[in-house]
Formats: sequence, C-alpha cells, structure tokens
Amino acid sequence: MEALHIALQILLGITSLLLTLLILLHKGRGGGLSDMFGGGMSSNLGSSGVAERNLNRFTVILGIVWGVIIIGLGLMMSYGPA
Repeated sequence: MEALHIALQILLGITSLLLTLLILLHKGRGGGLSDMFGGGMSSNLGSSGVAERNLNRFTVILGIVWGVIIIGLGLMMSYGPA
C-alpha cells in the first residue's frame, strides 16, 4: 500500500507540471505568457484549428487524471491504516 501511495504522489507531481505547461501553451486573448512561447507569431498562421483543439483535449484529459489522482490520494489517506 505504501508503494501505491508513493507512486500516486510521483504521478501527481508529473501531472501537475504537465498541466501547468499545457495551460501556459494556450493562446492568450491579449498577450501574456502564451506570447512568450511564440503564440503571437503562430496566431497569424491560423493555428487555431486542429492544434488548438488537440491542446484543449489534452488539457482536459490531463486535468481529469489530475483530479482522479487527488481523490485517490485523499481516500487512501482517510481510509488507510493509521
């Protein structure tokens, strides 16, 4: 049970970093952090099609996985052995 707890904590750290990165890569409305990574230049090329939709899908799926891990860790901590 301890190995599962450690594995979930490591997975939580990885998904947190990836979720932060994916959120920062989204196209901004009026500049901001997304323009620092070249978002301003790519918006002129019309990349708001498939690439933006895939980025949205990955972000939502990773957010759901992140939430499930949080709930799993919470249940393990509250119902686990004392």
